[in-house]
Amino acid sequence: MNTNSRTAVAALAGLAVGVALTSALAQSPALDPPRVAPHIFEVLLDNERVRALKVTERHGETQPLHHRGDRVAVYLTNCAWLIEDEDAPARMESYRFGDVVWRDAETFGGQTSNVIDACLSVEIELK
Repeated sequence: MNTNSRTAVAALAGLAVGVALTSALAQSPALDPPRVAPHIFEVLLDNERVRALKVTERHGETQPLHHRGDRVAVYLTNCAWLIEDEDAPARMESYRFGDVVWRDAETFGGQTSNVIDACLSVEIELK
């Protein structure tokens, strides 16, 4: 096997390990939202196809590290918060009562919520 082939195999092996670790972390009970933050996430329904969570975000609250799967969010109150990224200027994001949006899976935490008022939603995670 030549050097280029070995490099390609090593890169693919590294990618496979990274995907496996990411998947394992995402499925880890240690990152389950209702487990790490029961004051924010409440399980409303859990079966073999979906899980529905009631999510209550409050201004100034810091969410611990957690993973949320692909999901549909239904806003039960008007919600607005400031989004601050290092790579982009700050911007407002808002939803109105009844808005329904798709959210991709994500792992995050440690950031203080910039929600303007308490925001209540139901998130339906796909299994």
